[in-house]
Amino acid sequence: MKKIITVFSFLVLLFNFSFAQNFTHADTLRGSNGAGRAWWNATKYDLHVKFNLEDSSIRGYNIISYKKLEAKHPDFFQIDLQEPMIIDSVISQSGSEKFPLQNEKLSFTQEGNAWFVYLKNSALKPTTKHDVNKVMLKSGNSNKSLFAENIISEISNLVVYYHGKPRKAKNAPWDGGFVWKRDKSGNPWIAVACQGLGASAWYPCKDYQGDEPDSAEMHFTVPSDLMAISNGRMRNKTNNNDGTTSYDWAVVDPINNYDITFYIGKLDHFGEIYPGEKGQLTMDYWVLDSNLTKAKTQFKDAPRMMKAFEYWFGPYPFYKDGYKLVDAPYLGMEHQSAIAYGNHYRNGYLGRDLSGTGWGLKWDFIIVHESAHEWWGNNITSKDLADMWIHESFANYSEALFTEYYYGKKAADEYVIGVRKNIRNDKTIVAHYGVNEEGSGDMYYKGGNMIHMIRQIINNDEKFRNILRGLNKTFYHQTVTSKQVEDYISKESGINFSKVFDQYLRTTQIPVLEYKKENGTIFYRWTNCVDHFNMPLKIYNDQEKLIFIHPTPIFQKAPKGVSEIKADQNFYVEVKSLS
Repeated sequence: MKKIITVFSFLVLLFNFSFAQNFTHADTLRGSNGAGRAWWNATKYDLHVKFNLEDSSIRGYNIISYKKLEAKHPDFFQIDLQEPMIIDSVISQSGSEKFPLQNEKLSFTQEGNAWFVYLKNSALKPTTKHDVNKVMLKSGNSNKSLFAENIISEISNLVVYYHGKPRKAKNAPWDGGFVWKRDKSGNPWIAVACQGLGASAWYPCKDYQGDEPDSAEMHFTVPSDLMAISNGRMRNKTNNNDGTTSYDWAVVDPINNYDITFYIGKLDHFGEIYPGEKGQLTMDYWVLDSNLTKAKTQFKDAPRMMKAFEYWFGPYPFYKDGYKLVDAPYLGMEHQSAIAYGNHYRNGYLGRDLSGTGWGLKWDFIIVHESAHEWWGNNITSKDLADMWIHESFANYSEALFTEYYYGKKAADEYVIGVRKNIRNDKTIVAHYGVNEEGSGDMYYKGGNMIHMIRQIINNDEKFRNILRGLNKTFYHQTVTSKQVEDYISKESGINFSKVFDQYLRTTQIPVLEYKKENGTIFYRWTNCVDHFNMPLKIYNDQEKLIFIHPTPIFQKAPKGVSEIKADQNFYVEVKSLS
């Protein structure tokens, strides 16, 4: 037996090794916090882009402000910009509030989509008060107070100049890139969607989800007969007297790289002020002029969404930057404070109810789902793409919570159970770490059902709501790991959900409750599950009342008053009779 196990273990290792070979060095560079990334933190992006509509090219530069995280560090940055885009030059800017910026041209090399920018002077410089004594001993500097002041006011920028023709999307937003279209009147209508693909598809950045800039400015130059809408608030509009106009936008809150965006076209505006939990929230809508009348009716779902989600999740996370819906030439995307809308002004998902229950036709899917990402994905962001269930599972369940807020709990339950038919169990929801890999699309429907089951087990809706609000408060404007979210839910609920997360996020197995009847008594157990799986389950007793049972992988006797096993449909499990 030991020999058989050894051979089996070897085969498993061989399989895993072979599978791992599917990932390349380029995948690791893209998806990990490697040597050229780990020592510095991006604090701000100041992006300048000029669009040439005649040849579908762009040209510009990004000023990347950064803070050193390590006193001793490699002498290079990893800056990401995907082929066929080209970096032209990189300038280092350093100085302080009291001394002018010093510009220095840096050398760089390219390895696929990663560009390595080399510092000319890699001597140690203090970046925190903690580093002062260590560096002073090395340098012999004895002016402690002046040195500390320079540390606090130090300015460090990389200015990356670039140009090229960005990748065109084949099927945005799933196959990302630039979308070059025309509206019904023949006017240019241009946008970008790059989640998963990465923001480096169109501008140079530190394209690592675990590090998002604390703020960003976007300066877009377009033909003067068009508008450029972006994240946050417009700060300025400048006629360049050369047939182009520049639009300056800015966000003051942290933002994911892939959320930075633009919409170019002939767009009309209307808006409203929403009285939210944190005060007056601006809600702005930018739409093609041909859609203006339809939008004023359809977009009534936006304040309805805001009311429901502030109830469930807490205050909208970006009051300073406002909320926008913008007409997009593709289905939709959760661009922070500038949600892409392309649902053709129809309820449901392009007019379809994904649950098959009818409830999904009561509201506009894109407004509800993509706006939910303002809390789940934009406020709370997974550090690694492998943990994207944090974005999509909660956003999927948000659809049910919206339904519940307006149409009742029974409607929400039916919706969740209805979308279950879309689960494929093709691969695990949590993917491999450090290689920029997404898990299964089951992160939507299966992940949402998992959260729904966790709610049933907590069995206290107020506590469950406080957990959702607590997550958004505790991890406000932060990047997180799956473990942080899992541990928080377990701690705040007082229930260890670790095996539930392992089962539904890290396997493709549906738990099976097997039962048998012996001498009139029911016995049951969990099978097809992870080791020590112990998820409680609600079943109906003989009086048709729901009660909890606590199965394990070992047969247990059913409580009195249970002569057959009929599971609560709110649990995504299978029940199998052995009799």
